[in-house]
Amino acid sequence: MSLYSSMNTALSGMNAQSRALGHISDNVANSQTVGFKRTDTNFVSYISESNSEVHRPGTVLARPDFTNQIQGTIEQVENPLALAISGQGFFTVALPVGTNSDGSKNFDARNFYTRAGDFNRDREGYMVNGSGYVLQGWPVTNGVVDKTQLSPIQIKEDVFTPSPTQQLNFTGNLSAGGTTAQSTSIQVIDSLGRSRALTLTFTPSTAPGDNTWTLSINAPEATVPARGTIPILFSPDGGSTHPNGTLEEFGAPTGSLIGSAGGAGVPATVTFTADFGQGPQTMTLNIGKFGVSGGLTQFASNGASGLSVNSFEQDGIPLGSFSSVTTQRNGDVRINYDNGQSRVVARVPVTVFKDPDKLDHLDGQAFLRTTESGEARVVEAGEDGAGLLSTRAVERSNVDIATEFSKLILAQRAYSANTRIVSTVDDLLQETLNMRR
Repeated sequence: MSLYSSMNTALSGMNAQSRALGHISDNVANSQTVGFKRTDTNFVSYISESNSEVHRPGTVLARPDFTNQIQGTIEQVENPLALAISGQGFFTVALPVGTNSDGSKNFDARNFYTRAGDFNRDREGYMVNGSGYVLQGWPVTNGVVDKTQLSPIQIKEDVFTPSPTQQLNFTGNLSAGGTTAQSTSIQVIDSLGRSRALTLTFTPSTAPGDNTWTLSINAPEATVPARGTIPILFSPDGGSTHPNGTLEEFGAPTGSLIGSAGGAGVPATVTFTADFGQGPQTMTLNIGKFGVSGGLTQFASNGASGLSVNSFEQDGIPLGSFSSVTTQRNGDVRINYDNGQSRVVARVPVTVFKDPDKLDHLDGQAFLRTTESGEARVVEAGEDGAGLLSTRAVERSNVDIATEFSKLILAQRAYSANTRIVSTVDDLLQETLNMRR
């Protein structure tokens, strides 16, 4: 091997260690970058000739050795939208590239991938990480997840559409032998989401031994407050075979009230209408089942009141304003409203690759799919090899400072050793040139 070849080999060693120093510098600089994956160095030798007779060293190259599959530390944070993947996989994100004529964002047609889950809402409601990439997910409409498409997740601060009351469930007890009318006020929701009062009044029969109470329903805020009456007969009444104190049947109603037909185990319901200014609103009051304890009963009471209300429920939902947004472990993005309701608008999937280390690296801890990485498979979190989602958490860089400093020392020494070879070869070449004197 000539002296010039020795110098070339040493120079390639200096160049390789320079690249290794660059990798180390990049790692140390991003040791606190969310979702950053360090780059190690893989040294590869290229030999011009090597056999049992002669060995002619060639050069050495420093190739990057990516660690996209090595997870960083999962750290809990206060941000309710922050997400981290515990295991394999990436978030699918979109890159904004401008604004459309209507003011909405325009996105790059390509899909990008990242482990940086430090998401927050921007002024347009998009879930954006610290590098400006917008999280993509499956749209959810009326609880149905559409897994056929991915779209940028946008949180809109709209109102929760109210739902008028249709079903009311009432359970309580009327005191057996009661002689005075008993009233209770309950709240229902009209078609505009406003709370309206209903008054239920139970008036006992004056006939001795009669187990009948007359229910009258009054809606003070309706166009016609009095909605009608209906007699409620309790067992025993007329030789009934139903257990004592349970509902027997309804009598003939008046007004808008309609009672269901009696029969053991059949729901005892009273249907009526009320007009709160937007037209008739039909509601059904469920007071239990005929011949079954529960719902409305008539038993002896030790209390001062002749009516004890155990529970009341209605299915109406008032108007709700945006309150907050949270993420769930299954990837659901849920909007919460101040009326106690919530709605899922998207589900965050996890994207996995056969060889994530072959992804192309981009700015902002983002990646692009390549032929070597394999196709992107978009799956539910925790399924088909995908990692689990951690909420209110971020994945820190997988860089270890102590390890990087150790590699730094070795790279520095190796670089210095290669410079010594260059200096030595230079001296030998000088001696060779001086041989002619």
